[in-house]
Amino acid sequence: MAGTVIDDILERLRATQQELDQEIDRLLTESREQFRYSLDYGKVVFARGTRLLYLRHRTGVWRYLRRAPIAYLLSAPLIYGMIVPLVIMDVSFTLFQHVCFRIYGIPRVRRADYLIIDRHHLAYLNWIEKLNCVYCGYGNQLIEYVREIAARTEQYWCPIKHARRTLDPHRRTLQFFEYGDAQAYRQKLHASREAWQTTDKRIE
Repeated sequence: MAGTVIDDILERLRATQQELDQEIDRLLTESREQFRYSLDYGKVVFARGTRLLYLRHRTGVWRYLRRAPIAYLLSAPLIYGMIVPLVIMDVSFTLFQHVCFRIYGIPRVRRADYLIIDRHHLAYLNWIEKLNCVYCGYGNQLIEYVREIAARTEQYWCPIKHARRTLDPHRRTLQFFEYGDAQAYRQKLHASREAWQTTDKRIE
């Protein structure tokens, strides 16, 4: 009974997600028209004169640094030092999925679907702001990418819900086996490992 209710909710979520995606696409189209840019095979192309308009809003580097609180400047090495564990995580999880997912038969996560770096094209950002935007984008999108790799691994090896719900569970946990349902786990584990097509439908 509980499974039926959850399946029904998931179906409604997928329909709502599709509707949300369509609305987001519509808003993005309006935004592109308003701010005069388009995408050409994924590359941002600005309308003529847009760059000059942007440059009027750019704050020079020295002015930007003079305005920055001293605490921000002192914390910069710690912030930028995080690139080391981020890159290690990126390389490690990418290597992991390319080796292990092939062995297990798990569909690999497309890195390019998650890591989208494009804010540095905005001419109203100085080079420090561009660097910050690239860095923040990389860090946050990398975590999304890694989370999906970890989620697919969990679906394959241990698709069991926790006894107590976590604050922000990944979407795949909705179709995991109930905590304590030994029969379902033993009888349907193989099917769960083959259910990539159904779990990969939007909500992604």
